Amino acid sequence: MIHQYKSNGYNMVLDINSGSIHVVDDLVYDVISLLDESVSDDKIKESLHGRYSADEIEEALEELRELNKQGMLFTDDIYENAIDAFKNRPLVVKALCLHIAHDCNLACRYCFAEEGEYHGRRALMSYEVGKKSLDFLIEHSGSRRNLEVDFFGGEPLMNWKVVEALVHYGREQENIHDKHFRFTVTTNGVLLNDEIMDFCNQEMDNVVLSIDGRKEIHDFMRPFRNGKSSYDLIVPKFQKFAESRNQDKYYVRGTFTHYNLDFAKDVLHLADLGFKQISVEPVVAPPEADYAIREEDLPIILEQYDLLAKEMIKREKEGRGFNFFHFMIDLTGGPCVYKRLSGCGSGTEYLAVTPWGDLYPCHQFVGNEDFILGNVDTGVVRDDITSEFKNCNVYAKKECSDCFARFYCSGGCAANAYNFHNNINSVYEIGCKMQQKRVECALMIKAALADE
Repeated sequence: MIHQYKSNGYNMVLDINSGSIHVVDDLVYDVISLLDESVSDDKIKESLHGRYSADEIEEALEELRELNKQGMLFTDDIYENAIDAFKNRPLVVKALCLHIAHDCNLACRYCFAEEGEYHGRRALMSYEVGKKSLDFLIEHSGSRRNLEVDFFGGEPLMNWKVVEALVHYGREQENIHDKHFRFTVTTNGVLLNDEIMDFCNQEMDNVVLSIDGRKEIHDFMRPFRNGKSSYDLIVPKFQKFAESRNQDKYYVRGTFTHYNLDFAKDVLHLADLGFKQISVEPVVAPPEADYAIREEDLPIILEQYDLLAKEMIKREKEGRGFNFFHFMIDLTGGPCVYKRLSGCGSGTEYLAVTPWGDLYPCHQFVGNEDFILGNVDTGVVRDDITSEFKNCNVYAKKECSDCFARFYCSGGCAANAYNFHNNINSVYEIGCKMQQKRVECALMIKAALADE
């Protein structure tokens, strides 16, 4: 399978199974579009007669045959044969999302966690529950050495002393069990101070800083509970924090909605504030929500991705580039086979823990009691749910079978699929179309920056 498209003056050809990317001229692009096992060379030459000479077409065909021999074009699917072993793999947990605080000091309009309550009650995780969570991770991580823990909320800084204590406990356990913890914290910045920044710079492998972009957009969607602005308070803190981390190992992370479909302006606003690591992602909300992204919004959104990609190329060539999370694709090593097939590993390798120790497949399932896997005391007791998530992969989703982006999105988000179709083996269609455009833009950017 191949995918052809034109973007920003480039003729792009993606060999889906091998991941090979080709930037070609008009002749090769047109020849590829006609290549099919049932189409003869003479038929191709006849179809393109008048545009190219027979010799030119024959030369293009020879070039394409050579690429096929080298395993770079029209390659076979090498992953499907691995799927049975993948589905039967043992449960090995490598990452936990610790809901350190089911409480928040902001009132974000789009918050899926209901201002941190997650359809339940406000609560802070105790040190004892957090300690059991880390013990659970160590016990169920098998031979995996690097373990990931994200302190999440609500707002984690509302329970900061417990965060500090758990990091110290994790460090104590590393030598005992030959493990290494990679800690991350996600914060809205309201309680951020120099002491917390210093601790994070010593102990956190990554920090995620929540901000939506332009002041008017951010303050409309992320106000304090009394309706007042949070933008002016957090921006200087985030700028200082990013600089203190040498503009690395962090993200400013925003959300765009129906109210700011011109979100490229928010990305560029964050870049103009000096941030080098940026992620602005589409809101996922029930269709009845006034801020939800709708099918009719897609033409504007897709155009925004194109505009953003072109501006990023321009800025990179001017020496003032920045990273945009959704355009970051590794064309050399790339994700491992399992990552290509199932993405984040929710429900198997990655679990979420509530303040009272309940285990869920991921943070977006928290509050839906149908998906409680167990508890840090009992361990995972719902093998039927973990089995369902083990079987969740690109080959289990019929919508992925002819999608060129399937090995980049790995079938998409299981929570989004469930929330829209009550089935984790379905897909969120609007999200698919945005992901396809992001992949196209990312590949084009690679081509443009290589074309120097």
